[in-house]
Amino acid sequence: MGLGGRLYSFVVEQKCIPWSVSNRLSRWIERDSRERLPALYQFLHFRRLREVVRPVTFGPKHHFFGYYDKCPWNASGRLILAHEVGFNDRPPSAIDSATVGVIRLDHDCQFEPLATTLAWNWQQGSMLQWHPADPERLFVHNERRNNQLVSVVRNCNGTELRTYDLPIYALTPNGRYALSLNFARLHKHRPGYGYAGVEDTWSDNYHPHDDGIRLMDLESGTSTLIVSLDQLAHFNPTDDMAGVPHWVNHIQVCPDGQRFAFFHLWRAGEKSWHVRLFVVELDGSELTCVIDATAISHYDWLDNESILVWANIRPTGSGFFLCNRATGARTVVGKGVLTEDGHCSYSPDRRWILNDTYPDQYDMRTLMLFRPQDGNRRDIARLHSPKARWWGETRCDLHPRWNRDGAQVCIDSVHSGERQMYIADVSRYLA
Repeated sequence: MGLGGRLYSFVVEQKCIPWSVSNRLSRWIERDSRERLPALYQFLHFRRLREVVRPVTFGPKHHFFGYYDKCPWNASGRLILAHEVGFNDRPPSAIDSATVGVIRLDHDCQFEPLATTLAWNWQQGSMLQWHPADPERLFVHNERRNNQLVSVVRNCNGTELRTYDLPIYALTPNGRYALSLNFARLHKHRPGYGYAGVEDTWSDNYHPHDDGIRLMDLESGTSTLIVSLDQLAHFNPTDDMAGVPHWVNHIQVCPDGQRFAFFHLWRAGEKSWHVRLFVVELDGSELTCVIDATAISHYDWLDNESILVWANIRPTGSGFFLCNRATGARTVVGKGVLTEDGHCSYSPDRRWILNDTYPDQYDMRTLMLFRPQDGNRRDIARLHSPKARWWGETRCDLHPRWNRDGAQVCIDSVHSGERQMYIADVSRYLA
């Protein structure tokens, strides 16, 4: 915890102060002082007078990037990818389009619209990302055309260069392959992550043998089913897997591109599900269940063998675990310090973990850095995100993302009352 956090704890959490007084003081700091005395609020939390996050998009329209596992900066750091939308208070319907474009950081953060898409959601957008084969000039996003989901490669001036017959979830680091899944099925079973406006061909099949994760060759455009839902449903099955729909989500490729991780999920009632974390080679071989627990959430690869993941693993309980995919070894990370689920990602040099939280009792989200080597946590910002306005499908998680040299982070936030994108220089915290 940084100096500001210790100061806040000293003021609010001293045991010599009656709980009723401490509680009233805490509420005053988190509500009244945040709104009326922002400099005091910043000082009490961070020992500074100003907020470190600065906006790079502006109203009246809303802007966001998407998930935490992709870098929005191009190779030179002059452009940031973004979505632009005219509303902010409901899930997108099949007829709602989003504009995709770039923020020109060297031109007063001007947003330049380049295309539109009908395949998007609030959590992950249209899977907008720079193409690893040319991350300076080329980007990729998903689209819906003729009632089919496709993916499009564009130049940073908006010119369409190629279209693929499948939507993209993740790309390999060399830009040669893409991984795809059934976004229509995902939309039905995990609203906020799939796309409206397309029908699941296998909607009546609990675990079809010809649906799952497909590997697409980006040179030829051909694809192969490498992991099927039927295969997953019959992998060490339990009784609760029978007679319920199965699906996959959250694909992430390891740093050298030889394998990837993903979630296998199956329905448990109308609004809940069970989940397992798998790792598999890029050709579909060596399918391995890394975690089968009561709860599994966000994760990131440390290296080609180890994954950091938030899970509830008995008898340890909930926390971040560093898991070796080959040996099954698990180590608790941030015990007593990283106490909440968050969108975790390693810095480019792998020395720091960037993380956030969900809204607390005051509807505040915390943005933080954590150094595993010595357990040093440094809070960067606390940002208002009222659940009464933004929750469920429309929630605006910070989804913090590193830039390419690890000196800045980018977030989406609604603390201004609009959904906009922000950047924070974190180099001062990493010294």
